[in-house]
Amino acid sequence: MIDCGAVRQMDRPPTPPSCSECATKSEAPGGSPPTQSSSRMWRSSSGKMRIDTPSASIISSPPDQRTILLDHLKKEAMVVPMPPATGTAPSGSPKTPGGVGSAPPMQVQDLGKSTIEGHEVEGKRYVLPAAQKPQMPSMPKMPKLPQMPKPPQSPQATAPPKPPQPTVTEVWTSVKLKTPVLTKVTSALGSQTTYCKPTSSEEPHPSTFEIPTGYKLKSS
Repeated sequence: MIDCGAVRQMDRPPTPPSCSECATKSEAPGGSPPTQSSSRMWRSSSGKMRIDTPSASIISSPPDQRTILLDHLKKEAMVVPMPPATGTAPSGSPKTPGGVGSAPPMQVQDLGKSTIEGHEVEGKRYVLPAAQKPQMPSMPKMPKLPQMPKPPQSPQATAPPKPPQPTVTEVWTSVKLKTPVLTKVTSALGSQTTYCKPTSSEEPHPSTFEIPTGYKLKSS
């Protein structure tokens, strides 16, 4: 990992650069023990991003239209071209495969401003309803054959089916650094909470967003 101290002094640009130490807690449904993980996140004034985990890194560079995947265990790097931007609707509801239709629209709620660990933040909640499964076309009806009468059975109480659980994402972003400080995601797969503590507002060194020396380049 590159230390947050490896930075150079610059005038503060319109997009504030930053470096944050992050901790993530994940809980699966069913009461299984939660898992903990750590990461580090950088952002440059040009829009480049880097996220470090103990064994891998993801570097996204919109100016270069590429994403770099680093495997620190194998000392390997893979460069993946970024897909061109598409005309996605502001609601963020992607189309479903095969042209079946569109997913339910996302609901965005403004949570106002607050303070987390001394940082002024503003929050938003994004609610994405669960997509409904497409109905299969009905099969042609076959002529009914005579059947033997069935013995009477006692009625059994059946519980109504539970409605599908939506995906709820709550993001609290630093007003000063424009980076997420607290992110909570809840869905049918469980919950995940990530807290990022800003540690620097200096411009990261350019080498932060490059392939390290000695890494083997793999084809994507």
